[in-house]
Amino acid sequence: MAAGTGAAAHAWHVTAYHLVRTPWYSVRLAVHAPRGAARFVGGALRWVTDAEGEPFRQSAAAHEDISDYLKLSRQRDRRVRWRSTVAVVASVAGFATALTLYVLAPAWLLALCGFTLTMAMGRMGQPADAPIIRRAVEIPKATKLTSDVVLRALGALGIQAINQAQAKGSPGFDFAAPITRDGPGWLAEGDLPYGVTVTDVVDRREKLASGLRRPLGTVWPEAVPDEHTGRLRLWVGDQDMSQAKQPAWSLAEAGFVDLFKPVAWGTDQRGRWVEVTLMYIAGVIGAIPRMGKTYLLRLLLLIAALDPRAEVHSYDLKGTGDLDPVGNAIGYRHRAGDDEEDFVYALTAMRELQTELRRRTKVIRELPRDICPESKVTTDLASKRSLKLHPIVVGVDECQKWFEHPKYGKELEEISTDLVKRGPATGIVLLLSTQRPDDSSLSKGISANASARWCLKVMSHIENDLVLGTGAYKRGVRATMFAWSDKGICYFLGEGADAQIVRAVEIDAVAAESIVSRARKARERLGTLAGHARGEQPETEAACSYDVLADLLTAVPSGTSKLWNESIVARLAELRPEVYGKWSAEQLTSALKPYGIRTVQVWGTTEDGKGANRRGIKRSDVLAALAERDGTAAAA
Repeated sequence: MAAGTGAAAHAWHVTAYHLVRTPWYSVRLAVHAPRGAARFVGGALRWVTDAEGEPFRQSAAAHEDISDYLKLSRQRDRRVRWRSTVAVVASVAGFATALTLYVLAPAWLLALCGFTLTMAMGRMGQPADAPIIRRAVEIPKATKLTSDVVLRALGALGIQAINQAQAKGSPGFDFAAPITRDGPGWLAEGDLPYGVTVTDVVDRREKLASGLRRPLGTVWPEAVPDEHTGRLRLWVGDQDMSQAKQPAWSLAEAGFVDLFKPVAWGTDQRGRWVEVTLMYIAGVIGAIPRMGKTYLLRLLLLIAALDPRAEVHSYDLKGTGDLDPVGNAIGYRHRAGDDEEDFVYALTAMRELQTELRRRTKVIRELPRDICPESKVTTDLASKRSLKLHPIVVGVDECQKWFEHPKYGKELEEISTDLVKRGPATGIVLLLSTQRPDDSSLSKGISANASARWCLKVMSHIENDLVLGTGAYKRGVRATMFAWSDKGICYFLGEGADAQIVRAVEIDAVAAESIVSRARKARERLGTLAGHARGEQPETEAACSYDVLADLLTAVPSGTSKLWNESIVARLAELRPEVYGKWSAEQLTSALKPYGIRTVQVWGTTEDGKGANRRGIKRSDVLAALAERDGTAAAA
């Protein structure tokens, strides 16, 4: 059906294209008719006089080859006699026909003959570099993909096995099915020669596009899931993926979402919608600068905003305000910039979030099994306000600035890793975006546990695998193949499916403000608007300027080598009640992990005078961590 419709549309376009231009064709052909008549007469005279053989006769004469010259001369005489006879007969017959038509034919037939003769002479007289009647131009469409074109393109890749097979008369590619129309493009699928893999073709995508004579953004070779590595699926679009008109996003004008259900966020090469379920995941977005990763992060936060239950935290460490439309309108926590106070704000909020994570795990653990059978937050549980298990979505742009901070970096990384590992089951989603996907930007604890990956263009296989997972590059999942013009196009790995190429919906700041305005009104009606959007700040923001290591040295004085955690927490609470007043021994242990301080068994005396072994820390470990941190800070 699609193929028939495409063929009919093409035929109609070609017909209409030339029909509209017929008057202009006629005028231009009439202008070139005199030149065509002269070319016709000149060509006829050269034919009669055997002008095409003159170079050979001159060559024979120049080389004094009398035998060849005489043969060529006799051949010319025979040709001239025969061609002269034909020319005379044709001239007489033509003149007689013309005279008969002039005398006997009606005016309309004379006009038709004159028009036809003029057009024929005009066609002969048209310039070689500027033909008057050109091929029908159809900008948004491509010519049909045929097996000959595919084989020609594969043969031009320089892959030895394919070239050898074609040299022996074999096609070098066994089509698994006829080439078919597939959405706005053509689909070819088949088997490469033994020993040739799909990655060999993907590596030569630019050459493949050249062989197909198609723009690079229309040519998408990929492996076939659950098949051998030599099964190639080649989809060739009518238009460059980055330039093709994208279907309208239904959520741009109206509607809300349930974050526990799939939501469309982009389209694949064929224009089909691709969905993502933001709950139960942690996500990583990686790309080089200016490829659209911030727009993608904002799009995901917009989706989160359209669930009125969701609490959105946004951190724009680039500082350009790209996340402001979301954060200022409905954000529970929002910050733009990378000044010291921005890091203090973020650390305070993330500590709050980790405390919330612990609270949620206890709530889930205490719920009846029939209400929470899978020990995770569901959409029904999220709707019960008394449980306070609503979705929380945190988006961090340029997250490497967090983790590289000399003072707060380790703790922010520790909290983020904890949220990535334990957050999804409790309804907390962390989305991290970075333009430098390396070990310092994404620790192994984060990259290994993030279940959703978005990788726009990157420069090497190292960054590719850090975002998409180890071995992705070898499997042919290569974001390095994206062109500079492929903004917003990425490899998406998630939803339990194989990596797929997706073009994210492009929502600019104006459209984003319109969407979050709808989201804010919904929150106001439900009474769920809170936090930054209402002018509220983290309760303990001012207390974040404390130095936990320095406070530990006060709690563990110089005369004490070791001390129990519970004793340290009590002393810290006395020192800064607004900060440590609610801390437990376990919370102290978690807070010290980023600094490499581990608890040990410490012998001490209880209040009733009995000796006991309990978990505690060494003062020397605190001093070592403080020296290492300050040394790093000084170096920085």
